[in-house]
Amino acid sequence: MSVETQVTADDGRLLVGLAGRLDMSDVAVVRQRLMKCLAEQPDALLLNVAKLSVPEPLALAVFSSVVRQAARWPGIPVLLCAPRPEVRRALTLPAYERLPLADSVDAARTVLADDRRVLPAITDELLPVNGAARQARNVATDACLRWELPHLIAPASLIASEFVSNVVDHAHTMMVLRMTLRRRYVHIAVRDGAAEPPEVRPTEPSATSGRGLLLVKASAHSWGWLPCEGGKVVWASLIKR
Repeated sequence: MSVETQVTADDGRLLVGLAGRLDMSDVAVVRQRLMKCLAEQPDALLLNVAKLSVPEPLALAVFSSVVRQAARWPGIPVLLCAPRPEVRRALTLPAYERLPLADSVDAARTVLADDRRVLPAITDELLPVNGAARQARNVATDACLRWELPHLIAPASLIASEFVSNVVDHAHTMMVLRMTLRRRYVHIAVRDGAAEPPEVRPTEPSATSGRGLLLVKASAHSWGWLPCEGGKVVWASLIKR
């Protein structure tokens, strides 16, 4: 691994310093580290690439992948800061021209400050016990009513309940349910302490269990999961309309 990463908190944001030589062999590891940063659900992700060299322009695709994921969930801005001249030239290629750039970390902070909006979020920590799914439904209902989105109560409650039930049935760890209101979406996320990915298990129509994530898939605009420190986050998005 020829790229070093250093992550620091930055007033609700995460600042990731990347230094070294980014080769194709490093892309998978760098992507995983940045995805773990997204799983922390910061207000924004600033990528300081001032000390990063990229001899293979194709390796820059790792940033496109992270920006796409951030747009889907958690719906936060990702900015590349202070690229070297040769990296900036590579970023003018058609494949990367839409990547958001800032001349410096301070410039990125200024851009975010000009467009900063306090977006509501509701968080609840739950034990892996009977009744947790019911509490998740209550949290989802309260969030939708508070945000004047009564038409989302049914799908939001179902998704929150299924995510929490999955932790109770399989992970058996403490969990954190987080509901977030974004400009176009309502995001539902549950973080638990098990690293194993969620598994969608096809079942017969008459089955009474094992259909949870199939119901989530049918109800959500999009859904997925990301590894995080000490476990994983499973998330889903609903369009506000």
